[in-house]
Amino acid sequence: MEKKVIVIGAGLAGLSCAMRLAQKNIFVYLVSLLPAKRSHSVCAQGGINAAISKKDGDSPLKHAYETIKGGDFLAEQPPVVEMCLNAPSIIRMLDQIGCLFNRDKEGNIDFRGFGGTLHKRTAYVNSTTGQQLVYSLDEQVRKYETKNLVKRFENHEFLKLLQDENGKVSGAIIQNLNDLSIFALKADGVVVATGGLGLIFGKSTNSYACTGATNASLFTQGMQIANPEFVQIHPTAIPGEDKLRLISEATRAEGARVWVYGDDSKEIEFPDKTFKKCGKKNEPWYFLEEMYPEYKNLVPRDIAAREILKVCNLGLGIDKKDEVYLDATHLSDDTLKKIEAPLDTYKKFTSSDPKKDPMKIFVAVHYSMGGGYVDWPAYDDIDRSKRFRQMTNIEGLFNIGESDFEFHGANRLGANALLACIFSGLTSANEIDRYFASYTSNENPSNFDAAIKDEENIQKNLLDQKGDQNVFDLHVKMASYMLKNVTVLRENKDLKKTLEKLDEIENLSKKISLDDRGKTLNQSYIFAREFPHMIKMAKVITKAALKRDESRGAHFKKGFETRDDKKFLKTTIATYNSEKDDVDISYKDVDTRHFDTSVKRAYETKQEMPEIKNYNNFEKVL
Repeated sequence: MEKKVIVIGAGLAGLSCAMRLAQKNIFVYLVSLLPAKRSHSVCAQGGINAAISKKDGDSPLKHAYETIKGGDFLAEQPPVVEMCLNAPSIIRMLDQIGCLFNRDKEGNIDFRGFGGTLHKRTAYVNSTTGQQLVYSLDEQVRKYETKNLVKRFENHEFLKLLQDENGKVSGAIIQNLNDLSIFALKADGVVVATGGLGLIFGKSTNSYACTGATNASLFTQGMQIANPEFVQIHPTAIPGEDKLRLISEATRAEGARVWVYGDDSKEIEFPDKTFKKCGKKNEPWYFLEEMYPEYKNLVPRDIAAREILKVCNLGLGIDKKDEVYLDATHLSDDTLKKIEAPLDTYKKFTSSDPKKDPMKIFVAVHYSMGGGYVDWPAYDDIDRSKRFRQMTNIEGLFNIGESDFEFHGANRLGANALLACIFSGLTSANEIDRYFASYTSNENPSNFDAAIKDEENIQKNLLDQKGDQNVFDLHVKMASYMLKNVTVLRENKDLKKTLEKLDEIENLSKKISLDDRGKTLNQSYIFAREFPHMIKMAKVITKAALKRDESRGAHFKKGFETRDDKKFLKTTIATYNSEKDDVDISYKDVDTRHFDTSVKRAYETKQEMPEIKNYNNFEKVL
């Protein structure tokens, strides 16, 4: 019997998985809110990491160590090592299928520097890398569509996972967003590739489609969430009232500089714990370059974001506002061409020309390091043959891309996102093929009709419901608490207050009334259907942040400003408590078999890579 897989999401992770499954003659239902070319992956501008060039002493193992260090040693080490060792072959594959990477004068793929490393290992297509990768992979998937190995359901949404009597995946309930019709897809495996959750915070650099609703829905069905408290704050975005628009790290990689006007009457704490003057009065102060002379403007994002916030809190922001300058005015015309997309974005939304005047930027919610908890048996684990990489704690359910957790730890390095999406997508497809080799179907078909009926009843009740609450107003309230209390600087009293407010908002959400009760392109219904899941995920993030009494990577807590490896060198595991309709938090040891984690995570000076331990070989994804 032909095996079938539902892939939810058509960004880079979903496309990579679908392509690889089709290459193995496994049929794919590709379900997505939007067409692939409108997925949020196209917004990734900077590049994709791979240690290919050996000119400056770089290597895949250095890439792995810097990824682990960049994540403040919370990343699972075996998957990071294997991802970085596979990265060069992934770049070559992308090159072969038509991705037009920038070239150097000798015709080789060109590489730029990026945050958290002193090596140039980021392959790029000017400043539209994500878009070009999506287009290249989408073309490959369309090839398999013509061979009847892929069937797309664009403008469709996942509602519920279907499982047989033993808990094994048997399909999913899907909703057509055009007419709200609901149907079931029978499948032997399901892959979640739904990206980030920025809309939970209201204003972010994410697409409005990035709600986290699919992971939250699966959470209430038993899927565990790992490290949800780690949400990356990007240091450079355009401030705005509606949403925040990213100014890619590529601008700093190509030489743009962060600064404010100095004030030598004020002092600020440097990384070595000494206090120094904030530059000279009324002169440009390049504070990141002064604090981190080795990495300068390319320190990891969590560090850059906190330093920008500290400078603004001292009243040194532009006109004493929460803004600093990002200056590209000194760059050559050839260099400016490489970062044309973010500069055009800035000009479009501010009417200011960044080639003539410094850009005004501030920090913004950007990326979720946490996500669905997935297994990763290492190459030499005794039980490797019995376990499956990227599989969640629900048999037959896989999670990949930004919606999983294992690659980035407490902070993601720039240009590792696209690599992780493609690597996890390819890996999951290979593992599904292995899973199917020993798979026996045991689902009960009669459950499908009952499940469809349940979802139709939920839809009818929501459309008919007459309450006094507006879902969009409730979302603004939720987002305001999350943005204020659960981003750059956290404090336990504020986190507790946020949980109380989330409970209140959750109760009010049961009294929502919709102005539009029709079934044709009803955007308010679609949002109202997702909103309870967004509240649930907000609770997961906030409770996990409350329980972690330390500071690590993107999680910085007042009163607990240091890293506590003894208590918290652990992966957070959030599990749904169905009896209490609450979140249970537990911890699991991080797999640190390859690199020493006891060292300080320092960027003010150079640090040598320690020797790798317990390393024999790795599995190739291509």
